[in-house]
Amino acid sequence: MTLTGHSLIAGQAVAGEGKTAFGFNPASNEQLEPAYTLLTEEQLKAATAAAAEAYASFSTLDPDTHAAFLDAIADNIEAIGDELIIRAGQETGLPAARLQGERARTTGQLRLFASVVRQGDFRGVRIDPALPERTPLPRTDIRQRQIPLGPVAVFGASNFPLAFSTAGGDTASALAAGCPVVFKAHNAHPGTGELVGQAIVKAVRDSGLHPGVFSLIYGPGASIGQALVADPAIKAVGFTGSQAAGIALMRTAAARPEPIPVYAEMSSLNPVFVFPGALNGSAEQIDALAQQYVTAVTGSSGQLCTSPGLLFAPAGEAGDKLAAAVGRAVSACAGQTMLTEGIAGSWNTGAAALGSATGVDVVGRGTEGATKNAPAPTIFGTQVRDFVSNHVLHAEIFGAASLVIRYSNAGELVEAINRLEGQLTASLQLTEADYPTAAQLIPALEQKVGRIIVNGWPTGVEVGHAMVHGGPFPATSDTKTTSVGTLAINRFLRPVAYQNLPQELLPAPLQDANPWRLNRRIDGTVEAAADAKDEVNA
Repeated sequence: MTLTGHSLIAGQAVAGEGKTAFGFNPASNEQLEPAYTLLTEEQLKAATAAAAEAYASFSTLDPDTHAAFLDAIADNIEAIGDELIIRAGQETGLPAARLQGERARTTGQLRLFASVVRQGDFRGVRIDPALPERTPLPRTDIRQRQIPLGPVAVFGASNFPLAFSTAGGDTASALAAGCPVVFKAHNAHPGTGELVGQAIVKAVRDSGLHPGVFSLIYGPGASIGQALVADPAIKAVGFTGSQAAGIALMRTAAARPEPIPVYAEMSSLNPVFVFPGALNGSAEQIDALAQQYVTAVTGSSGQLCTSPGLLFAPAGEAGDKLAAAVGRAVSACAGQTMLTEGIAGSWNTGAAALGSATGVDVVGRGTEGATKNAPAPTIFGTQVRDFVSNHVLHAEIFGAASLVIRYSNAGELVEAINRLEGQLTASLQLTEADYPTAAQLIPALEQKVGRIIVNGWPTGVEVGHAMVHGGPFPATSDTKTTSVGTLAINRFLRPVAYQNLPQELLPAPLQDANPWRLNRRIDGTVEAAADAKDEVNA
C-alpha cells in the first residue's frame, strides 16, 4: 500500500495546510518518510461535518450489514500483511512478535464486536405493553432501546500502535455502537495509522456506507485535539494516554455549550500484593516469582498501562529472599527501545526523582540497551511507612521501573490501599493459607481498582465479555466503564423511550414483528428471539 502522508477525510486523501511532521525510528532517531501534512482547525471541520452527515444512515444500519462491515475491516487489516508489521516496528521499536500479537488482538476484537452486533443485546430493548384495563389508572405502551450517541472522536495511543489505535478498541466499540468515528492519529506512528486507516476506508466503500463513517486526521496534538473535542458535531471522546492530556480534553469537553463524555484511560500503578504463603516454597519457587514480576515490569520496555509499578512484599527473611531474587532477575535485563525519545526522557526524569526520594534505595538495575532510548530497567525499594507518607512514591513512571514496598501486617496493607489513587488492576500472590488475610483487602481494593487478579499478573488483557479495563480516577475518567471487552460498547449509547407510538413509527428493534430477531425484555421478562411471539400484545 502507498503511504500518502495525508489525512483521510470521508474517503479522500486531503493534504494538510499546516506544518508537516515525520515519524521517527526510536532505535536510531532516524527520520522516516513520508512527511505527514497536518490539518488546520478549519480543515478539521470537513471531517466532523461528514461524520454528522453519516450518522443518520450508519446509526440505523441493519445488523447483518453492520456486522459484515466490522468483519471487512478485520479482513482488510490482515490483508496488508508484513508491510504493517514492518512499518509499525520502524515507528515504535517494538519487536515483530509483539506487533503480530497486537494485530491479532485488533482484528479479533473487531470480529468480537461483529458478533455482538449480530446478537443485538446491546440495543437493550425493553417493552412494557399497554395495560388499558389496569386500575386505578391504565398504562400506556412504553418501549425503550439504546441508540448511538453520535460521532465519536478517538485518539490513538502511543504504546499500542494497533490495538489502541486507528482500528483499536475505542474505534471498534464506537463503530459497533453505530457511531461514526473521527480518529486523531498519534504522530509517533503516522504510517502505521495510515495503513490501517486505508483498510477502514476500503471497508466503508465496499460496504456501500456513507464515506463520513470514518475519517483519519493528522494535526498538532494540542490544537487539533482540543478543536476536535470542542467541535459541536462530536458527541463523545475515546482517549488513551497521559493524565495531563486526558484531563485537558475532559476540561474542554465539560466547557462546551453541550458538554460531552470523555472516556479517558490515563495512569495506573497496578499494585501487586505478595502474601507470606506465596514465599513458603523453595528457593527456586521464589526465584520464579521474582522472574515473573520482573518480566511483567520490563515487557515491552514497561510501556503497558497494566505494568506493575508497585509490589508489596512481607518484611522478614522470606521478603528479603524475594527482594534479592528480584535484584538478580532485573540485573540480568537489558533496556529495550522505548517508543519515542521523549518517552525515554520522561522515564529518566521519573526514575531519577524516585531514586532520590527519602527512604528509597535500589533493589536492582539492569543495563542500558544497545539502541538509543533504551534505559536500564530499575527496581527500587522502600518501607510501607515511607510509601504511605510520601506521595512522590505514588508517581507513575511509564516504562521499566517499579517499587518494592516492605510491609509487616494486613493493617499496613489496608492503609496503603486507602492512600492509593484509582488503579486499573490489583494482583494478589497467595496460597490458601493467606485467604483470611486477603479477605481483609478485597473490600478496600474494590473501591480502588477495576480488576482484581489472584496468582497472575496484570499484563496481557483478555478481550472478552467479562473483562473490565477501567477503574476509579485517575486510572480512567469514568469509573463505570471499560475500554476493553464487549461492555465497552455501552460508552457510546444512550436510552430513548417511545411512548404510545404506532407500529408504523417505531424503529425496527421495537416493532412487534421483531424483524431483527432480537432478545427483548417484555414486561420485565427476557424473551429470547427464537421464542418471540409474532405480536407482543397477542
